[in-house]
Amino acid sequence: MTRDRIDVHAHYAGGVVAQRLRDTALAGGFRVSPWSVDAALAFVDRHDIATQILSLPLEWLPTTGPADAVRTARLVNEAYAELISAHPGRFGAFATLPMNSVDAALAEVEHALDTLTLDGVVLGTNTSGKYFGHPFLEPILAELGRRKTPIFVHPAECPHIDVLGFGRPSSVIEFPLDTARTMTNAIYSGVFQRYPTLTVILAHAGGALPSLGWRIAEHARVKRGPDDADIGPGHVGEALRNVYYDTALAGNPHSLLPTLQVTTPDHVLFGTDWPAAPEATVHRNNENLVSFQEVADSDLSGVDRANAVRLFPRLGPRARPLSD
Repeated sequence: MTRDRIDVHAHYAGGVVAQRLRDTALAGGFRVSPWSVDAALAFVDRHDIATQILSLPLEWLPTTGPADAVRTARLVNEAYAELISAHPGRFGAFATLPMNSVDAALAEVEHALDTLTLDGVVLGTNTSGKYFGHPFLEPILAELGRRKTPIFVHPAECPHIDVLGFGRPSSVIEFPLDTARTMTNAIYSGVFQRYPTLTVILAHAGGALPSLGWRIAEHARVKRGPDDADIGPGHVGEALRNVYYDTALAGNPHSLLPTLQVTTPDHVLFGTDWPAAPEATVHRNNENLVSFQEVADSDLSGVDRANAVRLFPRLGPRARPLSD
């Protein structure tokens, strides 16, 4: 048996992150299991994973202000670079950005990608209530589109969760809905017209987005907002087809059947959501994925590894056998 899979959805909770989370929960109202390099390597070996691409949206962490946000993002990204250097081929990382200002975010993009050579960036579905399509995010998306940098879009806490959440963890339904919310706004506000080279990976198979795909496309000809871009169903379909969807908490027919109605198997990537998702849940999700009849063996191989290698070519060489 060899380590083969590339896990594009795994969270980092070491170093400064562990310190910040000692007395608080992550966004969404749940806590992650204690994280260490040894625990992560043991986990990936148990699940035939060659590489985990780690991420943590800064929105998940308590910070005391703009300067602390900048410092925290830099500490997290430098920890990623050290981890990748110490364990070649076993880890990658989506850079954490301080989203308190455009200048701060762009400065960290430059440092994380050019100096630390991380694999991409993670953005929350919203930043303090600013969704994709909001003017605040435009310079950041423009730069990431120019660079063709993979953007991992992970749910963040909806600013109206006190009203919408009914006291339940956001991860039950609000996270999937916030993914659909930000992507719909991105499409309708013309983000993918302005930045056609954006490379977007959506957590949890896009949440509720794929199952609403036809409805969102049809409304592009039925009724749009007064400030929306001039788009039609064809543009909506193209946008949904071109983004990538990971299988974290979504390796089952309920999620994958709608996903494969809006895109093709070569745009589906393997993900676990560990350690935010308990290992028993990860195991059940992986079993569902392997037994999903609508994906042929060749397509499943692509989901496990080849599709991610196209986005992250440095991860192309295969890992050594587990016995090594």
